[in-house]
Amino acid sequence: MSTSHTLASDEPVLLGAAEGHHLQFLNNLATIRVAADGRRSMSVVEFAAPKGFGPPLHNHLVEDELFIILDGTLTLFNGDDRFEAGEGSFAYLPHGRPHTFQVLTDSARIVNVTASHTEVPRFDQMVAALGTETTALVIPEPAPIDPGRVAEICAAHGIEIVGPPPGALS
Repeated sequence: MSTSHTLASDEPVLLGAAEGHHLQFLNNLATIRVAADGRRSMSVVEFAAPKGFGPPLHNHLVEDELFIILDGTLTLFNGDDRFEAGEGSFAYLPHGRPHTFQVLTDSARIVNVTASHTEVPRFDQMVAALGTETTALVIPEPAPIDPGRVAEICAAHGIEIVGPPPGALS
């Protein structure tokens, strides 16, 4: 069983808790656990996010998402629906519906699985394009985020930004 990479393969992959491709991503620690490739239809990214974090309201054009909340509590917004998800919760968000979330607790650990039946998911590629490699396995200090760059990179990966983060709406 391989433990040296996170690229989806024909062989089983086992990663330890600290293994994967680690990135500082929009003031989160993102770890790409499974990267989709030309033959795979799933990507898996784990996030450690600080209190108050929420991505801009966005819409995945072809990727469905599954959130697994390992630790912490989120408010999820999907279309007109708003619901709270705590530790151990699973939330399935189909493509084509604007959604976002906000971290309610001091921090949260979330596993995000993206899949598509029409294209290879590009969510992990978007995270890598916006992120900066790191060896520090902690939530980074807050830094400015360029919304124009976020929108541009997201659009290049099949995600359209349709509104501000939930914190901006409060």
